[in-house]
Amino acid sequence: MQDIQNRDDIEQMVNSFYAKVQKDEFIGPIFNEKIQDRWAIHLEKMYGFWQTVLLDVHAYSGSPFPPHAQLPINKEHFDRWMAIFTQNIDEQFAGPIADEAKWRAGKMAEMFNYKIEYFRNANQKPLT
Repeated sequence: MQDIQNRDDIEQMVNSFYAKVQKDEFIGPIFNEKIQDRWAIHLEKMYGFWQTVLLDVHAYSGSPFPPHAQLPINKEHFDRWMAIFTQNIDEQFAGPIADEAKWRAGKMAEMFNYKIEYFRNANQKPLT
């Protein structure tokens, strides 16, 4: 297996990952409800995001967290997302950039989960 090297590899990684996500019984319904018929737009954003993160090609601008902030998700959802992501990478790629993709995805899932929990808990505390 080769490492992730270019935009074509990013597209393969993203397309195969989200094809699995869409069919997953646990996280698929959340993604499908949120994205609905806008999958092409979402995938294009993800190509740019991962190109920027992994290949140092500045193809994405924006903040990835806000669209996730109000989703009905918790640590178990992030764990499932990460399991699918890792399996998807391991099935197709091997090398330092593939390892970087898995590491960055793990850090992103951890940070998103932390921020979602933080905001939920902050909103539940009584005002004093």
